[in-house]
Amino acid sequence: MASNKKYWKSVEELNPSSSIVEDLQQNEFVEPIPTDDFLGDKETLEASSTTRRDFLKYVGFSTAAASLAACEGPVIKSIPYVVAPDEIVPGVANYYASTIADGFDFASVLVKTREGRPIKIERNDLAENNDVNARVQASVLSLYDTNRLMGPMVGGNVVSWDDLDNAVASALTASAGQDVVLLTKTFASPSTEKLIAQFTNQYPNVRHVAFDSVNASGALDAYQSRFGVRALPDYDFSKAEVIVSVGADFIGDWQGGGYEGAYAKSRVPHQGKMSKHFQFEANMSLSGANADVRVPVTPSQQAKVLNAIVANGSTSGLPESVVETINKAKAHLSKAGSKGVVVTGLPDAGSQTAALNYNINSNSEVIDTARPKMTSSASASAMNSVIDGIQNGSIKGVITVGVDPVYAVPTSQFAEAYGNLSFSLAFAMKKDATASASKMVAAVPHYLEAWGDSQIKKGSFGLTQPTIRPLFNTRQFEDSLLKWTGSNQSFYEYLRENWETNILGSASWNKALHDGVHTADVELVMPADEMESASNDAASMALPQDGGFELTLYTKTAMGDGQMANNPWLQEMPDPITRASWDNYLTMSATDAASLGITNYNVANGALNGGYAKITSGDQVIEKVPVLIQPGQAPGSVGLALGYGKTDAVQKEMQTGVNANILYQNFSNVQNVQIEKVAGEHEFACIQLHNTMMGRDIIRETTLEIFNTKNVHDWNPIPEVSKDHQEIPVTSPDADLWDSFDRSIGHHFNLSIDLNACTGCGACVIACHAENNVPVVGKNEVRKSRDMHWLRIDRYYSSEESFSGDTEKKEGISGLGSSLSDFGEMEVAAANPQVAFQPVMCQHCNHAPCETVCPVAATSHGRQGQNHMAYNRCVGTRYCANNCPYKVRRFNWFLYAENDEFDYHMNNDLGRMVLNPDVVVRSRGVMEKCSFCIQMTQKTILDAKRDGRPVKDGEFKTACSAACNTGAIVFGDVNDHDSEVYKKSKDDRMYHLLEQVGTKPNVMYQTKVRNTTEA
Repeated sequence: MASNKKYWKSVEELNPSSSIVEDLQQNEFVEPIPTDDFLGDKETLEASSTTRRDFLKYVGFSTAAASLAACEGPVIKSIPYVVAPDEIVPGVANYYASTIADGFDFASVLVKTREGRPIKIERNDLAENNDVNARVQASVLSLYDTNRLMGPMVGGNVVSWDDLDNAVASALTASAGQDVVLLTKTFASPSTEKLIAQFTNQYPNVRHVAFDSVNASGALDAYQSRFGVRALPDYDFSKAEVIVSVGADFIGDWQGGGYEGAYAKSRVPHQGKMSKHFQFEANMSLSGANADVRVPVTPSQQAKVLNAIVANGSTSGLPESVVETINKAKAHLSKAGSKGVVVTGLPDAGSQTAALNYNINSNSEVIDTARPKMTSSASASAMNSVIDGIQNGSIKGVITVGVDPVYAVPTSQFAEAYGNLSFSLAFAMKKDATASASKMVAAVPHYLEAWGDSQIKKGSFGLTQPTIRPLFNTRQFEDSLLKWTGSNQSFYEYLRENWETNILGSASWNKALHDGVHTADVELVMPADEMESASNDAASMALPQDGGFELTLYTKTAMGDGQMANNPWLQEMPDPITRASWDNYLTMSATDAASLGITNYNVANGALNGGYAKITSGDQVIEKVPVLIQPGQAPGSVGLALGYGKTDAVQKEMQTGVNANILYQNFSNVQNVQIEKVAGEHEFACIQLHNTMMGRDIIRETTLEIFNTKNVHDWNPIPEVSKDHQEIPVTSPDADLWDSFDRSIGHHFNLSIDLNACTGCGACVIACHAENNVPVVGKNEVRKSRDMHWLRIDRYYSSEESFSGDTEKKEGISGLGSSLSDFGEMEVAAANPQVAFQPVMCQHCNHAPCETVCPVAATSHGRQGQNHMAYNRCVGTRYCANNCPYKVRRFNWFLYAENDEFDYHMNNDLGRMVLNPDVVVRSRGVMEKCSFCIQMTQKTILDAKRDGRPVKDGEFKTACSAACNTGAIVFGDVNDHDSEVYKKSKDDRMYHLLEQVGTKPNVMYQTKVRNTTEA
């Protein structure tokens, strides 16, 4: 019997008056499809904007072809090479050695390229100083910034380079006899400095002045006064037995940074020994967080502390506890002898001289004065003279190169005065505040498109080479100088000639270019700016007025001096200490905040909110800055980061924070300010809202004395579980719910994280972003705890020497009332807490709870120990995330690429050039997480197979292990019993995170050891 049911293919068919249904009954297509016109017309194709949703809004698939003319279908034409370059093999990465030298960050790097696109920055292991921080890792994304200048400009109009050259020639002629300043970043480049000298000789009215937006003038003056060279002493903290830092965040950006790798070597217990680190500081810094003994003191107190340590000065007026620690530090220094070192971040030349002389007089092996760092040269007095000259009109012209004084100079009158100059030319990569106010703008390339050289440390040279053809109509500053001095050479030719004549000696240019570095004992004349007088005693800081505060200006690990403010990777990177992203804020102690009536509190969804304050320093005022209450902040002091508040050439979403440079008077990072509360409620984007471990066994730590004298089971016990009313070790096979299969065949990957070596720097976080196409989600999503970082670095506070106090309190909790009060008390960090950092990623459990609950088998375990994700199978139930005790899985709430709601360089073809083609870009509705960089491990296996050899230890790497400057993260094959990771797995300090759960992770941790020994 035939069915009486009415079947239809679309809702539209139920409408009896629909004309389109009638047409479709007669014709397959409602109207002829103009495919030739549509697909053959590039403009029509590009202008099409119909989305998939609009396409499906029509009556159904039966009529879909009717809308083909409006449906966007990208046509990608593949054009083969006429002559294929030998060095490019599709699907195989190329690496080029280069050097970044942007005036703030200096590092020797390897640039990974795919099919001619730079996609990742890595460390150059051939370099002497190869610490690569998070900003350097992220610099590759700045290459693909659509806010970059695309060509030269004169009077706000785009012109040709010939037009710019003519305009500059006319301006130089017209300004003959007038004072013109060539204001540049510190190049540390022997070739560029030589070329500048030739240019200023040809135009004698032009004088060269270096400008560092974050100034180290006091330390430069001290070194120059003693050794006659304007440079910074270098330090090898791996040789230190005792480190005393007075306000110097040497693990951060102090004097150029790059010290964390050597520091970590002395901090890992070896043969029962490790260095002792004292830190006296106002702001909680990375150095303070890693110190064995940290003392919060204001900058004015720091001056007394330094005097007392290096010159036996008076400790009058200092708290008794501080005096006690000073005496302990002096005793340790005395015992260490030449293995001790004192460093200071106080800005004045007197303090820097006092510390320098102490180290020299004590014959410290840690300080290196013979081969200083050349990465800073600017003089505060010279720059102040330039500012005065521009404002009073005595300087008639300014040429800026790689600097943004209109943004960075701490006077509000400077911008107007700069705009009134008769001759202003800005060499800039973006139309920043200075370029916007300049009459002429010369667009310069990114360092990955340019040639150059650097002398980062005396005698250690690095080469910069282009890794991609210039994306825009740009020209190097050096090429312009050569043209304006009448030379027909390119800068490449000039650079090579200078190296072959003055630097290489008998060495090969090609080898130096291949390695990216070269060591030579040659004397090169480098510029020496004006020098301020330097005394032998630490200066005494002026105390603030009644009710005032001492402000310490600093640079954040992510943002630095603000050159990469338009880089979303860095904006979203959480600050290692506060764990806040997308923001700039005033850090303040809980005591001072309470006295001002300023609070921080969590709202209903758990996000952090806080109040605002007004900062006044002389005539300079910041009307509204959010206040974040920071444990460990010295009472009477506040902290504020430089590098924020940029608006020119910065995408709206990344115009974050306030410009603290207006408080940077006389380029001193210590200022006296007045603080008052103002109305308003600020929303922070804080990744981690729990400050403490709440008594959980997450980070294990012990003291050096216990580590050396007690049995390992006393300080690193194996958790036990109950079976048949008997306590058995969780590692026992009887404790397993599943039978394990044989994992001894083939490779089995493990990753070890040493909590002693991890400084929390965050370089691994950015490296993971770059390697795995991790999306940026923005401040609003971060506030909802929807951050997408595959790797996070948890920061925990402790008010005791160990976490046993927390454990005892947790075990003593009884009842709901006690639970609420005691857990709440544990969550309030102490006024001066100890800090521990713990990187956490997917633990790749051999008994993974996520795998057992996935209803579609999207996540499964591989024989090599990796927990896999099949994104095409995942339907986003999030069962796996709920069942993961480590909370390392991320859910794509939205499509983050090619979505106008998330415009973070992934909505344009230029920004997407940074994507790694070996890793898929995940779509909305799927889970994603750390994969142990499976694309990297498999390539290593295939390379060894191609060569017919076994994989060597050290070849297996993940993005995080390759980026780790301190060696805290070690990755490898645990089945190779000669491998470093196997040795780590057998170390007494090894433990697994939440081992009692029985997940059997392939990630292990090394117990943190603190040096609490007395001299």
